[in-house]
Amino acid sequence: MISRDELKRIVMLGYLTDEMLDKLRPVVDVLNFSEREYVFRQGDAADRFYMLKRGKILFEKRISEKMSVAVGSVKPGYSFGWSSMLDVRFYSSDAVSAEPSEVFSIRGQKLKDILEADHCMGYIFSQRLLRVMKSRLDHRTEQFMRVIRDHPDLQSLFEE
Repeated sequence: MISRDELKRIVMLGYLTDEMLDKLRPVVDVLNFSEREYVFRQGDAADRFYMLKRGKILFEKRISEKMSVAVGSVKPGYSFGWSSMLDVRFYSSDAVSAEPSEVFSIRGQKLKDILEADHCMGYIFSQRLLRVMKSRLDHRTEQFMRVIRDHPDLQSLFEE
């Protein structure tokens, strides 16, 4: 079983009390992925919540069968697979290990059950989840704006 200290290194869990972390410890699985191994694929059932202990995970969106584009990444201490917490049935991107990675994982329904049983823990967790979602949305918005601003065909629209 993993320790409290290992869980405290995960940003999403760092605000939970020791008692709350003790509720999670028995249901956390430790998974290892080699370089270029898929954690999940776009369209897979969104049934697990993940937290990266070591390594790097890339998110890729498939444009076609032969091409995909990296749309984000996760570094140690951060979580992913939050679709499993939002009643979203399927993951919306591929999650690929960019290097050998160690990941903590909890079955989404099990985590939701724990959070439902402890409303205080559920509130803290949901607030952290909302912060992650807002941060990613802000980042993607900035990326989109940069593409628009730097697109050569649109430069003339910005000139005064």
